[in-house]
Amino acid sequence: MATPGRNAAKKKFVDFLQGQKLRITPQRRAILETVFSTAQHFTAVQLLKWSRRRDKSVSRATVYRTLPLLTGSGLLREMDFGRDCVYYDPNYADRPNHNHIICLDCDMIFEFESEQINQVEVKLCQKLGFSVKTHRLQITAHCDQLKKTGVCNRKKETSGKLKPD
Repeated sequence: MATPGRNAAKKKFVDFLQGQKLRITPQRRAILETVFSTAQHFTAVQLLKWSRRRDKSVSRATVYRTLPLLTGSGLLREMDFGRDCVYYDPNYADRPNHNHIICLDCDMIFEFESEQINQVEVKLCQKLGFSVKTHRLQITAHCDQLKKTGVCNRKKETSGKLKPD
């Protein structure tokens, strides 16, 4: 479900395309709707699959041409989670300074925000003569549930793959 921030992001992207003298085709609109209907991180392959549920005519080429436009507009951020592919973060426009925990057991990516981390960053940067513009914190971790019980329920639920909302 789109939030007011998501609607503003969609408008920003349409304005960005117009500024680039590019059209908002039905396929790009399907991609845009797909991107902003999930809070999950996704790969280009996942985006293609999800977008085709909205519009069967969405091509792989259109997805791969649209992703740099979305990142160039500042609405998505490419994320390297140490895997074989790039992930995209659809929550970047609404919350550019959030952090991630990547579970090495269930492959889920969890987002969190921390005022304490923000305060430490500001103090550290001030001490070294810098001002924080943005930050990116990634923590890789093992699932405590798997360690304790030998089973990770999240892995069963998702089969190790991210799902859209």
